[in-house]
This record gives sequence, structure tokens and C-alpha cells, in this order.
Amino acid sequence: MVGILGGMGPLATVDFMTKVIELTPVSCDQEHIPMIVSCIPQIPDRTLAYKGEAPSPLDAMIANAKRLVQAGAKAIAIACNTAHLWFEPLQKAIPVPIFHIVDSAIDAVYKTGNSFPVVGLLATEATVASGLYVDRGNSIAKNLGKELIWLLPTSEEISDWIMPAISCIKAGDLTIGHTLLVQAANALKKRGATAIIMGCTEIPLVLSASDSDIPLVDPTLALATKVVEWSTEQGEN
Repeated sequence: MVGILGGMGPLATVDFMTKVIELTPVSCDQEHIPMIVSCIPQIPDRTLAYKGEAPSPLDAMIANAKRLVQAGAKAIAIACNTAHLWFEPLQKAIPVPIFHIVDSAIDAVYKTGNSFPVVGLLATEATVASGLYVDRGNSIAKNLGKELIWLLPTSEEISDWIMPAISCIKAGDLTIGHTLLVQAANALKKRGATAIIMGCTEIPLVLSASDSDIPLVDPTLALATKVVEWSTEQGEN
């Protein structure tokens, strides 16, 4: 059984579950991966917490992850990128493995076929400022003997397009969210990005391959793929 630590936000949690279901090769209900979900939208806002403008989400994340373990989860996936800023203390508090969304996303970047990609990042202010993707991505690339070149959004692109788009999507206005994110993606491409990571779980809800002629890497899909692979391996052992 896989535990899903969600609610950050609710629609992104459903999107992650849908991708796990769609990726699982089955012929009947009983062959699907068992999932137990904690969808608690009241977990404090991760970007505001990073900026010191809201309480830390860690205690709530630990409490909900422990409920998943108590309910039988043997591994946990977090359906939120920015929540991974608290990954290490969360993992220390939980006795089952937690999949890291950045690991899955970087693997997906290299699967685009570009050995030396210039990677644009669409993400929340906190995810960009913290170096969550850049630091962990560079470490992964170094271990693989590969290279990553990062292209980050400007502060104006974050404040004018990316954060308003994410807020619109969370509020249910997908059309405006899509328009703003297409502008942000195009700006990264014009500056030289050869692939773009959609580093917030709200972003793949509105952006798709048809919106860009360079690869758009979906960390939610990559994480769902990891979950399916892990579950399959457990079934074979």
C-alpha cells in the first residue's frame, strides 16, 4: 500500500492519483495499486512558511504521514514540490521510505534524450529561492557523471506570472493560470531552455506538451511512475 501525503493542493493530489492509476497496467480493479490518501488542505502554506510569514507545515506533515503509516502505508509520496523543503526531517520522523519528487524529475529530464540539457524551472518562489531543484539536481548529475545547466525564472516572472498562475489554479481558474504559465514557459525558452521542469504540482494541471515545442517535464508524472515501479517490484518479491 502506498500512502499519498496530499492536500497541497487538493486538485494536484487527485491529479497524482489519476496518473498512478493510468500508469498501472491492469485488467481489473483488483490489480490496481492500493493507495491511502491524506488530503488535508489546512496544512500551512509552504511558500509563506519558507518566507517566515506562516507556521511551518512540518508538524502537520509528520502527523498526517504517521496516520498513513498507521493505516498500512509501506512507502509515501508527497504530491507537492515545495513541501519537499522539509523532506529530511519528515523522513527522519517516518519509519517507511518517502519518494523524493526531485529525484524522479531529474531522471525524467535525462530521459528526454538531451545529455547536457539547459533546464528551465517553473516553480513557486520558495522552491526557486531555496535551491531545492538546483542543489539536489546538481548532486544527482554529478553522481551520474552528467551535467545540468539551470535557467531560473526572474523575480519579475515569478511575481507577475508564476505565483499568480498557481494562485489562479488553486482557486479553480485554470484558464488564466494557463495563459500566465505559457508566457512564463515561453520566456524561459527564449533565454535558451531546452527543457522545462514544471516544478509545482499545480502547473501540469494546465500545461501540456502542446503548449511548447521543447520538452515539458512533469514531476508529478515522474513521481507516479516511480510509485508504480516500486509497487511492481514489491509484488514480484
